[in-house]
Amino acid sequence: MSADRDEDTNAVRPAGEHKPAGEDTPAGEAAPAETESVRTGWSRLWRAARPRATKANALITVLALGLGVAMVAQVRETRSSGLENLRQDDLVALLDGVNQQSIKLGQEADRLTTTRDRLRSGGGDQAALQAATDRLQTLGILAGTLPATGPGIRMTIEDPGKAVKSSDILNAVEELRDAGAEAIQLNDVRIVADSWFGTGADGRMVADGKSLTPPYVLTAIGDSHTMATAMAIPGGVVDAMKQLGATPTVTSVQTASVTALRAESTPRYAQPSSP
Repeated sequence: MSADRDEDTNAVRPAGEHKPAGEDTPAGEAAPAETESVRTGWSRLWRAARPRATKANALITVLALGLGVAMVAQVRETRSSGLENLRQDDLVALLDGVNQQSIKLGQEADRLTTTRDRLRSGGGDQAALQAATDRLQTLGILAGTLPATGPGIRMTIEDPGKAVKSSDILNAVEELRDAGAEAIQLNDVRIVADSWFGTGADGRMVADGKSLTPPYVLTAIGDSHTMATAMAIPGGVVDAMKQLGATPTVTSVQTASVTALRAESTPRYAQPSSP
């Protein structure tokens, strides 16, 4: 009978008897078979988790990059179209226009306060009649039922290629209102709060049901300097018109006339509410 000798203890083992597991493995080290099994498991996990160069992954990557570029471009465009690009003179002009508007509103508030005090103190029917007349004229100008004159601007839009759409004119009107325009006329149409713009069946621009042909002429009464500056803001109305191939010209006038009138109408749904 052959025997195996243990090298460390010189003990004799019967042939066929195996050493206890881990007897010859140093402390803290895994057996060779166990180490190989762990390596194989990590290798399989890596192969399963690593990104694969498939068409779907490539398409997702391209779309993600494109979205990132678009977002960066949009942020830059938004930043570049703000007031930070205006020159100091333009900012001063806008601030001056806001201040002038504030002064006018203050004067109007003082006038109304004086009228109220006169009526309360029994100033007579004449004061009440004058206040009602002034109020009626103001409402008539706002509603477009009365003509108006005053300082303002005239914006002429030459559009030989007929590229200017109704939405572009609406943007110009909204910009004028934001700049303090008190009365606006487009060609022979009076523009008021409920005016609408569209395109007719023949492709021509329509304002309040009337067809318009270029050149389009916007006449606005208000602070001429403020409105002209608002039209010329970088990326604003004038720049947008030029990009369409149109030729806008803004002229400040001492006396602008808004003569187009709207027919008087009674609201169908809105009724005065009780205090």
